[in-house]
Amino acid sequence: MSATCNTEVAVVRPAKDAVLQCGGLPMIAIGAERPAGAVPAHGLDGGTLIGKRYADPDSGLEVLCTKPGAGSLAVDGRAMGLKEAKRLPSSD
Repeated sequence: MSATCNTEVAVVRPAKDAVLQCGGLPMIAIGAERPAGAVPAHGLDGGTLIGKRYADPDSGLEVLCTKPGAGSLAVDGRAMGLKEAKRLPSSD
């Protein structure tokens, strides 16, 4: 769960020693209290989309957004991008 917004994710592929961040702050455990007044940092407020997978090719970390929010996801300060779906071969 994000410390700065409503974003929640499920880890699909973990990465050892990687720090998952949202809105500029490390993610916190579900049910933990958000820091008072925490909001996504400028430039890290692009938002997350429900049902989309985000991946970091450097660490191998992959997450699925289960609840959208205003913060952008990052790993160790590197922005995470949407994971592209694999193109299937034509059935023609």
